[in-house]
Amino acid sequence: MKLPTAAESLASPQRRPGRPLLIVAFCAGLAWLPGCAADVTVRGNAVDKDNLAQLQNGVHDRGKVRELLGSPTNVATFSNETWYYVSQKEQTVAFSKAKALSRQVIAISFNGSGQVAEIKTYTLADGREIDPVDRKTPTPGREFSIIEQLIGNLGRFEGAGAEDSGL
Repeated sequence: MKLPTAAESLASPQRRPGRPLLIVAFCAGLAWLPGCAADVTVRGNAVDKDNLAQLQNGVHDRGKVRELLGSPTNVATFSNETWYYVSQKEQTVAFSKAKALSRQVIAISFNGSGQVAEIKTYTLADGREIDPVDRKTPTPGREFSIIEQLIGNLGRFEGAGAEDSGL
Protein backbone atom coordinates (compact mmCIF):
# COMPACT_ATOMS: atom_id res chain seq x y z
CA MET A 1 0.00 0.00 0.00
CA LYS A 2 1.35 3.36 -1.04
CA LEU A 3 1.08 6.36 1.34
CA PRO A 4 0.03 9.70 -0.23
CA THR A 5 2.53 12.51 -0.50
CA ALA A 6 2.01 15.77 1.35
CA ALA A 7 0.82 17.56 -1.80
CA GLU A 8 -1.68 14.79 -2.55
CA SER A 9 -3.10 14.80 0.97
CA LEU A 10 -3.61 18.59 0.91
CA ALA A 11 -5.29 18.48 -2.50
CA SER A 12 -7.56 15.58 -1.63
CA PRO A 13 -11.03 16.82 -0.57
CA GLN A 14 -11.79 13.52 1.20
CA ARG A 15 -8.93 14.00 3.65
CA ARG A 16 -10.09 17.52 4.80
CA PRO A 17 -13.70 17.14 6.00
CA GLY A 18 -13.46 20.19 8.33
CA ARG A 19 -12.15 22.58 5.70
CA PRO A 20 -15.58 23.96 4.55
CA LEU A 21 -16.51 24.50 8.19
CA LEU A 22 -13.27 26.41 8.75
CA ILE A 23 -13.96 28.62 5.73
CA VAL A 24 -17.50 29.38 6.94
CA ALA A 25 -16.21 30.23 10.42
CA PHE A 26 -13.52 32.49 8.94
CA CYS A 27 -16.08 34.35 6.78
CA ALA A 28 -18.42 34.76 9.76
CA GLY A 29 -15.53 36.19 11.77
CA LEU A 30 -14.77 38.68 9.01
CA ALA A 31 -18.43 39.71 8.85
CA TRP A 32 -18.52 40.21 12.65
CA LEU A 33 -15.28 42.22 12.82
CA PRO A 34 -16.69 45.60 11.63
CA GLY A 35 -19.12 45.48 14.58
CA CYS A 36 -16.14 45.94 16.89
CA ALA A 37 -14.83 49.00 15.06
CA ALA A 38 -14.51 52.17 17.08
CA ASP A 39 -17.44 54.57 16.84
CA VAL A 40 -16.32 58.22 17.06
CA THR A 41 -18.98 60.75 18.07
CA VAL A 42 -18.71 64.54 18.15
CA ARG A 43 -21.05 66.28 20.60
CA GLY A 44 -21.74 69.84 21.54
CA ASN A 45 -21.22 73.14 19.79
CA ALA A 46 -17.88 73.02 17.96
CA VAL A 47 -16.64 76.57 17.46
CA ASP A 48 -15.09 77.55 14.14
CA LYS A 49 -11.56 78.84 14.86
CA ASP A 50 -11.76 81.52 12.17
CA ASN A 51 -14.96 82.95 13.65
CA LEU A 52 -13.48 82.84 17.15
CA ALA A 53 -10.40 84.73 15.94
CA GLN A 54 -12.65 87.58 14.72
CA LEU A 55 -13.88 88.36 18.25
CA GLN A 56 -12.10 91.21 20.02
CA ASN A 57 -12.29 92.29 23.65
CA GLY A 58 -14.22 95.52 24.18
CA VAL A 59 -15.32 95.67 20.53
CA HIS A 60 -17.93 92.97 20.02
CA ASP A 61 -21.15 92.46 21.98
CA ARG A 62 -23.42 89.48 22.72
CA GLY A 63 -25.23 89.87 19.38
CA LYS A 64 -22.01 89.62 17.38
CA VAL A 65 -20.84 86.63 19.43
CA ARG A 66 -24.14 84.86 18.78
CA GLU A 67 -23.90 85.75 15.08
CA LEU A 68 -20.35 84.36 14.74
CA LEU A 69 -20.49 81.34 17.07
CA GLY A 70 -24.18 80.56 17.42
CA SER A 71 -26.09 80.04 20.66
CA PRO A 72 -23.96 79.06 23.65
CA THR A 73 -24.06 75.54 25.02
CA ASN A 74 -24.47 76.91 28.53
CA VAL A 75 -24.66 80.23 30.36
CA ALA A 76 -23.07 80.90 33.76
CA THR A 77 -25.27 79.72 36.63
CA PHE A 78 -25.49 82.82 38.80
CA SER A 79 -25.23 85.52 36.13
CA ASN A 80 -25.44 85.59 32.37
CA GLU A 81 -22.06 87.32 32.09
CA THR A 82 -20.21 84.20 30.82
CA TRP A 83 -21.18 82.03 27.87
CA TYR A 84 -19.74 78.55 27.37
CA TYR A 85 -19.34 76.71 24.07
CA VAL A 86 -18.59 73.04 24.79
CA SER A 87 -17.67 70.31 22.30
CA GLN A 88 -16.26 66.83 22.83
CA LYS A 89 -15.10 63.97 20.62
CA GLU A 90 -15.69 60.50 22.10
CA GLN A 91 -14.73 57.01 21.02
CA THR A 92 -16.78 53.92 21.85
CA VAL A 93 -15.65 50.38 21.04
CA ALA A 94 -18.38 47.71 21.05
CA PHE A 95 -20.07 47.82 24.47
CA SER A 96 -17.34 49.60 26.41
CA LYS A 97 -17.73 52.96 28.11
CA ALA A 98 -17.15 56.02 25.91
CA LYS A 99 -13.65 57.49 26.14
CA ALA A 100 -13.12 61.22 25.58
CA LEU A 101 -10.58 61.82 22.81
CA SER A 102 -10.70 65.61 22.89
CA ARG A 103 -12.70 68.35 24.58
CA GLN A 104 -12.87 72.09 23.95
CA VAL A 105 -14.58 74.63 26.19
CA ILE A 106 -14.65 78.25 25.08
CA ALA A 107 -15.60 80.65 27.90
CA ILE A 108 -16.55 84.16 26.76
CA SER A 109 -17.03 86.70 29.55
CA PHE A 110 -18.88 89.98 29.06
CA ASN A 111 -18.45 93.24 30.98
CA GLY A 112 -21.29 95.32 32.44
CA SER A 113 -22.05 96.99 29.10
CA GLY A 114 -22.36 93.64 27.28
CA GLN A 115 -19.02 93.84 25.46
CA VAL A 116 -16.61 90.88 25.27
CA ALA A 117 -14.24 91.19 28.24
CA GLU A 118 -12.29 87.93 28.07
CA ILE A 119 -12.05 84.77 25.97
CA LYS A 120 -10.60 81.60 27.51
CA THR A 121 -10.10 78.20 25.93
CA TYR A 122 -9.95 74.97 27.95
CA THR A 123 -9.06 71.50 26.69
CA LEU A 124 -9.29 67.93 27.97
CA ALA A 125 -5.99 68.43 29.81
CA ASP A 126 -7.55 71.22 31.89
CA GLY A 127 -10.33 68.94 33.16
CA ARG A 128 -10.35 67.50 36.68
CA GLU A 129 -11.82 64.28 38.05
CA ILE A 130 -14.44 64.83 40.73
CA ASP A 131 -15.79 62.46 43.34
CA PRO A 132 -19.56 62.95 43.70
CA VAL A 133 -21.00 62.84 47.20
CA ASP A 134 -23.15 59.76 47.90
CA ARG A 135 -25.21 61.32 50.69
CA LYS A 136 -28.94 61.79 50.24
CA THR A 137 -31.01 64.66 51.59
CA PRO A 138 -33.66 63.27 53.95
CA THR A 139 -37.26 64.19 53.16
CA PRO A 140 -40.01 64.58 55.76
CA GLY A 141 -42.75 61.98 55.97
CA ARG A 142 -42.71 58.25 56.25
CA GLU A 143 -41.81 55.70 53.66
CA PHE A 144 -44.42 53.11 52.74
CA SER A 145 -43.61 49.46 52.22
CA ILE A 146 -44.52 47.82 48.93
CA ILE A 147 -47.54 46.12 50.55
CA GLU A 148 -48.80 49.43 51.97
CA GLN A 149 -48.44 51.02 48.56
CA LEU A 150 -50.35 48.20 46.84
CA ILE A 151 -53.31 48.05 49.24
CA GLY A 152 -53.23 51.64 50.49
CA ASN A 153 -56.01 52.88 48.21
CA LEU A 154 -58.46 50.02 48.78
CA GLY A 155 -61.82 51.38 49.89
CA ARG A 156 -61.00 55.01 49.04
CA PHE A 157 -62.92 55.09 45.79
CA GLU A 158 -66.62 55.86 45.49
CA GLY A 159 -68.83 53.60 43.44
CA ALA A 160 -69.17 54.29 39.74
CA GLY A 161 -72.83 55.25 40.14
CA ALA A 162 -72.36 57.60 43.11
CA GLU A 163 -73.79 61.05 42.59
CA ASP A 164 -71.90 64.24 43.23
CA SER A 165 -73.68 65.89 46.10
CA GLY A 166 -71.32 68.83 46.52
CA LEU A 167 -72.21 71.10 43.59
